[in-house]
Amino acid sequence: MGKKGGHLKSALQSQQSRLKNKQKAEQAAQVTQAKAKKQHRQQEQAALASSSKSQLPKGSHPPANAKGKGKEKGKPVQATQRPIVPFKPTDRILLVGEGNFSFTRALIVHPPSPSLVSLPPPNVTATAYDTEEECYEKYTDAKEIVGELRGRGVRVVFGVDATRLERCKALKGGRWDRVVFNFPHAGKGIVDQDRNILSNQLLLLNFLSSASKILAEGPIPSAFGKKKRKKKGEDDEESEPEVSGEEDEDMVEEGPKPRGTVLITLRNVVPYTQWDLPRLAKNPPPPQTASAPPYPRYTLLRSFKFHRNIWEGYIHRMTKGERVGGNGKTGEGGEDRTWEFYLPDSKL
Repeated sequence: MGKKGGHLKSALQSQQSRLKNKQKAEQAAQVTQAKAKKQHRQQEQAALASSSKSQLPKGSHPPANAKGKGKEKGKPVQATQRPIVPFKPTDRILLVGEGNFSFTRALIVHPPSPSLVSLPPPNVTATAYDTEEECYEKYTDAKEIVGELRGRGVRVVFGVDATRLERCKALKGGRWDRVVFNFPHAGKGIVDQDRNILSNQLLLLNFLSSASKILAEGPIPSAFGKKKRKKKGEDDEESEPEVSGEEDEDMVEEGPKPRGTVLITLRNVVPYTQWDLPRLAKNPPPPQTASAPPYPRYTLLRSFKFHRNIWEGYIHRMTKGERVGGNGKTGEGGEDRTWEFYLPDSKL
């Protein structure tokens, strides 16, 4: 990055160091807590066994199926929640870094939510960093997918830099309700882990900065927005707002359309957690030069598990494609998580 980027690099490295120290402290605290819980459990079990034995008549034995007090209660009931689908049929959606466009196809051809069947394909713009020729060379299934998407009316644009969206002629003048970047990666092949983290943090910072210029205006969004029940015949039944953040198919949003949001999905495991996405978005470091504008500060609307299985046919491909060997898949293991942000200021 040179001398100009010294301040930013130093700030990001300092942030990395703080994050690593925090993770070490949390791990140590978890180990200590687990040991304390185990010791406490053993003491309780010993005391319970001693108490039970002293209360039995002489010469008798406890029933074979007897259980300790703490285990008499049934297992807690797990609340079954549907996976969150963060799109509405009225949204204008911009997808960046799409690779082989299998996510776009899942959204349009096999929507995971019944309400998205009515999402107009022209409302969706799907982009890739590669040129069209490079994309088809990297991903053998991309040409067929792109042909199907264009046939349905989806706008597909190649050669789009996610860090310079506002400069792309094909996107000029556009404002989007959802700007989505699934599994971003700089793809520079840097072996050194710290430099690799810095490279990807810069990608995230510059993407967030660029996306801030093309978000739709409107009131501050809510993860649980003000909703009402759809009319069934002549009835107009009110319903309480949902608190799970799920999209209820019987609910429609009330009031003016909220401002646009940015959605970034990453694996929630090391080294991706070391990119420290939430902190970068909410409290970014100073820009690379004194004359450069500051990075925008976002507010986290919500984060939720990203369920790949609900997106039919979606396969996350490596940035370098299939040419590097194998089938180009990545992202195995660990939880996938989506973070959704919005700009707190009313003037976007």
